[in-house]
Amino acid sequence: MQAISNDAVRVLRITAADGAASELLLVGEATPRQWLYWLPAMGVPARHYLPFATALAAYGIAVALHEWRGIGSSDRRAERQQDWGYRALLQEDLPAGLAGAGAAWPDAPALLGGHSLGGQLACAYAGLHPTQVTGLVMVASGAPYWKNFHRPWLIGAAYVMAPMLATLLGRFPGRRIGFGGNEARGVIRDWARSGCTGRYAADGIGDLEPGMAAFTGSALALRLRDDWLGPPASLDWLLGKLPRADITRGVLGPDELCGPADHFSWMKAPQPVAAHIARWLDRAS
Repeated sequence: MQAISNDAVRVLRITAADGAASELLLVGEATPRQWLYWLPAMGVPARHYLPFATALAAYGIAVALHEWRGIGSSDRRAERQQDWGYRALLQEDLPAGLAGAGAAWPDAPALLGGHSLGGQLACAYAGLHPTQVTGLVMVASGAPYWKNFHRPWLIGAAYVMAPMLATLLGRFPGRRIGFGGNEARGVIRDWARSGCTGRYAADGIGDLEPGMAAFTGSALALRLRDDWLGPPASLDWLLGKLPRADITRGVLGPDELCGPADHFSWMKAPQPVAAHIARWLDRAS
């Protein structure tokens, strides 16, 4: 493991085909052994994953931190006059960001991964573009299907109410509620659909599951032991969408993390998570 200094962080301005722009944070050396394109949880700005990216870069794994449309450095904001869903995220923003990262590290193989919603959309993108992704990495992720949670009827009711609230207000007020960010109506509609039905589909794309089922690459799925937002059944449901993938699972508890093993706390001290990913890559190489 080698030390990575702050000057190893580069910022690229990425513009999608429809004109939406955001910053892509690149962390790592110019010639890494591998690079990971990382998708944040819903509503979380990319910069919050810089400690995680730095921890991975110390193992020779470069990281590109994606910015969701409408969050952080993005030049768009969800409002009544501006709306988008999973289609824009998967077909506009991700291809542009991946192209930028690929140009920065052209000689290293690419992994795609994410936290929570980021892990879900990483799986969906791999199904749409299987030749671009050699493997998947998921941390604290899982399908939002309401039946897989404690108090499922309460979760199910939230999936019914969230799109209604977003339609009423012109956007989903996640910052005010304390869940996600201020999200576009279309994102909440697509997210709530998967929560209600247990299946992945996107307005303007259609059924995402055939591609996910055809993915044959490798995948690492790390669960946090006390994560109520990503319980075992939720992760099982998501990984069940990848029947042909070579899947490795891991569970991290408070002792290994030296702190809470929940949905977000691992981001403050991500070295154990980075070490798991590095060991998985070592075994796979």
